[in-house]
Amino acid sequence: MQALYDLPSLFLATLFDIMPIAIIIFGFQYLVIRKQIKNLKKVLMGMLYVLIGITFFLLGLDQALFPIGRSMAEQLTNPAFLESTRITVGELHWQDYYWVYIFAFAVGAGTAIAEPALILVALKANEVSGGAIGVWGLRIAVAIGVAFGISLGTYRIVAGVPMHYFIITGYVIVVIQTFFSPKLIVPLAYDSGGVATSTVTVPLVAALGLGLAETVPGRSPLLDGFGLIAFACLCPIISVMAYAQLSEFKDARALKKRKEQDAFYSKKEQ
Repeated sequence: MQALYDLPSLFLATLFDIMPIAIIIFGFQYLVIRKQIKNLKKVLMGMLYVLIGITFFLLGLDQALFPIGRSMAEQLTNPAFLESTRITVGELHWQDYYWVYIFAFAVGAGTAIAEPALILVALKANEVSGGAIGVWGLRIAVAIGVAFGISLGTYRIVAGVPMHYFIITGYVIVVIQTFFSPKLIVPLAYDSGGVATSTVTVPLVAALGLGLAETVPGRSPLLDGFGLIAFACLCPIISVMAYAQLSEFKDARALKKRKEQDAFYSKKEQ
């Protein structure tokens, strides 16, 4: 009931938030391009749908995704639950939070696969590359990267390791991979982290990080709760370029094997 009561104020707040976008679009159309918008009625109706959709999306985040992400983090780090999953009872260590890492991996993979922005980019990449870049291959590569990144980020929160150690190391790996990866995939790989952390992934990941930092002893929600999204942005770059490098290596081996077979049969015929 509280959510329905807040709906009008949320709708007005969303309207003011997207107003600058509408002003820029219509301003350039009429003042710079100086042409009428085709199908103005449909455009206005579509913007209304966008406004309604964003309003309900924000409402859903507040009522569902954020609470369930935080709730799962709190339950998985509950001392009673952790003690029940261990054979010997004693002081808790980072290894005892393995269910948190498994949950983080599953959430990362599931949300990335379902990310609308990633689906769109994968379809466009497949289209412009003439089928050279597979839709599901790219989506799965990105999902694995996001899943590994979020798992690594949750480990960092639990273990209390400084974040910059991981980020600096990760970008060193990215720079090295850039020199050895197929040039076709490098720009797409750099974009993959951004498109994988959009409307579906960010709310659950942010809630997971904050909930985890609030419940793990000695962690600060402000210092440790944020930063998971950075891992989710970084690791897909590595995984997509690794996917391209493995594909290139596999194709090179297949080509070499085919040439060896052709040479063998041609020599045999002689």
